[in-house]
Amino acid sequence: MADKNAAAKLILEAFKGNEYPGDAFLLGSRQGCEPFDEVLPFQGKTSWQELTSKFLDEHAGALHFFSEAGLRFFLPAFLLADLREELNYADPLFTLSSGFSDVALEITKNARKFLIKSGKSQLLNPRLYGAATFLDYARHRLSIFTREEALAIVAYLEYKQEQQDSDRGRISAALDDFWRERARIAPQSAELRSYLKEKEEYLAAIVEENKTKNPTGD
Repeated sequence: MADKNAAAKLILEAFKGNEYPGDAFLLGSRQGCEPFDEVLPFQGKTSWQELTSKFLDEHAGALHFFSEAGLRFFLPAFLLADLREELNYADPLFTLSSGFSDVALEITKNARKFLIKSGKSQLLNPRLYGAATFLDYARHRLSIFTREEALAIVAYLEYKQEQQDSDRGRISAALDDFWRERARIAPQSAELRSYLKEKEEYLAAIVEENKTKNPTGD
C-alpha cells in the first residue's frame, strides 16, 4: 500500500536542492493574458517550501503555463499541498497524468452525432504544433525531471491512485506508459550537477585563454 508520508519525504528530498530558475524563465506561454496573470505572482519566490497552499490555489492555472524550468521548481509545493489535502482548485495530479490515455464522448448537435475525442492520440494544435499529439507534448514536458524526482512523483501517483475512483485508469496509464520507466532511466541529479560544472569550467577556460592571448584587452 502506498504511503502518503513516505511520498512526502521523497518529494522533499528529491527537490530540495533545485535552484530558482530566475524571474525571466518562469513563463512558458505567451498566448493571451492568462499565462502572465497566473505565473507572474511566482516571480521572486525563490523558496518553494515557503509558499502557502492558499497562494498555490489562487494561482492554480500556473501549472499549465509554467515553463519547464518553472514547473520543475514549483511542482513539489503543489504536490505536498495536495498530499495534505489543502488544494481546492490546483490539480498537480492532472498535470502529471493527462496525455497518456484516450477519452471519447458522443455529443449530439443539430440531430448529428459527434464523437469528441481527447487524450494521447489527439493532435495538440495543428496550427501551432503540426502533427504533435498530446502524448508527444506530455512526454516532452515531463522529461525535465531527474531520476530521483521521477521516483518521488511515482510515489505520489501511486498514493493518489489508491485514493481515486474516476481517475484511476488515467493514473495507471501514466505510470505504465511513462513514469515508472522515467524513474528507471532518467539522468540522476548528480549527472545534471556534473554537466553544469563541466560547462562552467569550460567557459572559464575559454575566458582565461583569451586573456592570455590578449592581455591588454585590445
